[in-house]
Amino acid sequence: MKNTEQQNLLFYIDAVSFAALDASLYLDSHPDDAEALRYFHHYNQARKQALKEYSVRFGPLTLDTVQEGCSWKWATQPWPWEMEEC
Repeated sequence: MKNTEQQNLLFYIDAVSFAALDASLYLDSHPDDAEALRYFHHYNQARKQALKEYSVRFGPLTLDTVQEGCSWKWATQPWPWEMEEC
C-alpha cells in the first residue's frame, strides 16, 4: 500500500520535473534568458534531490538513483504504479 509520504513525494517529483522540463523547452528558444536559466537550475536541482530522497526511502525511480550495494533491487521492488491506492 502506498503511504501518504510516498505519494506526496511522487507528486512533488512530478511537479518539479514538469517545471524543469518546461523551462528547458523555453530555454531552447531563449538561451540567453538568465532568469529562466536560474529557474531551470533551481527546479532541476530540486528534482535531483527529490529523486535521491525517494530512492533512499522507497527505492529508485530512475537508473541513476539506484543505491550502491551488494544486491540488485531494481526489478524486485514494487513499482510506484503497482502499489495500492489508499
